[in-house]
Amino acid sequence: MDVFTMVVIIVAISCGAGMYNNYLKTRKQEANNAPSEDVLAELDALRQRVEVLEKIVTDEKFQLHRELNSLERSA
Repeated sequence: MDVFTMVVIIVAISCGAGMYNNYLKTRKQEANNAPSEDVLAELDALRQRVEVLEKIVTDEKFQLHRELNSLERSA
């Protein structure tokens, strides 16, 4: 085996090892970025709370009460 062939083989092995290393790092990062069950449960609870708040704020009685309060303050 001549020197040129040996250099090509070493470079090919190094590139292959580097690609495999990057693949493993990417898989590890993807696994760490996945949200846990606690986070998903908290997110679901927050969404439900926002829905309730939206219902309260868009309710006609809430708007009327707010307008009456502003009239009482200005009087």
